[in-house]
Amino acid sequence: MDCGLGEAPFWERNSHQLRFVDIIKQKLHVIDLNKGPSSLKSFDLDVPVGTTADIEGTDDEVIVGAKSGYAILNRKTGKHEYLNRLWDERDGPGKEERMRLNDGAVDTSGRYWAGAMNDPKVHEPTDEGVLFRLDPDMKLHRMIENVTIPNGIGWSADDKRMFFTDSPTKNIFQFDYDAATGNISNRRVFFHCEDEEGVPDGFAIDAEGCIWTALFGAGKVLRISPEGHIIGEITLPTRCCSCPGFAGEDLFITSAAEEEPDKYPESTKYAGSLFKLHVGVAGSPIHKFKRSRT
Repeated sequence: MDCGLGEAPFWERNSHQLRFVDIIKQKLHVIDLNKGPSSLKSFDLDVPVGTTADIEGTDDEVIVGAKSGYAILNRKTGKHEYLNRLWDERDGPGKEERMRLNDGAVDTSGRYWAGAMNDPKVHEPTDEGVLFRLDPDMKLHRMIENVTIPNGIGWSADDKRMFFTDSPTKNIFQFDYDAATGNISNRRVFFHCEDEEGVPDGFAIDAEGCIWTALFGAGKVLRISPEGHIIGEITLPTRCCSCPGFAGEDLFITSAAEEEPDKYPESTKYAGSLFKLHVGVAGSPIHKFKRSRT
């Protein structure tokens, strides 16, 4: 693999396939895990996609976080149709062009959370990002504003806490979470990354409630306990690892092109690769977007 920016590894349990995206090269990759790397299929997308989720009741389409909002993606053609665009007149001119959706996840009630950030192809990241929540009735909510690079999103096993990463802060935040309403409150730091080279990027949560977060720039994935302590570490042969995701007890980790190849030539050989490790613990359940048909 040579992803420009590999992201969003997603296990399709029924077919035992893994899909993931390349945001920069605008591709969707799919691997049959029963057959291995030789089964890789790649689909060209007509927009950059940062996150994907299954939709309850259909296997032919997925919902994605794309350039301008949430969209339905046809898996066979790679074509998209927007369900809900993010920006309107209150955001001023040019915001749709200079933003894109990045990471995202679906909660237990079928709401799709996704963070918007400046599109680096257009504008350097600033704090005009927003964490959105799309409900099954297609109502869009702005949950957190003044975000720079929104990344990992997930929930505790008891559904009482939500976790959210804003990478430049080097923090994974936690909130009190109301599963019935989708409301969040009481923001505080759950984990602060002390690594000098890396920032927390995407994460996955395992069945024991631990967070596995990629450290972009450090070539590491940390396992963090429910209490916020580092209890494990994976070292990778490239610096720019981006997001882990579970498929059974295997952990798949996406990565990006080396941003400073002259300074870190040793990081370039496997930059943009997809990595697989058996970690002996399964991931927490993955939920589907529950799109209302009324």
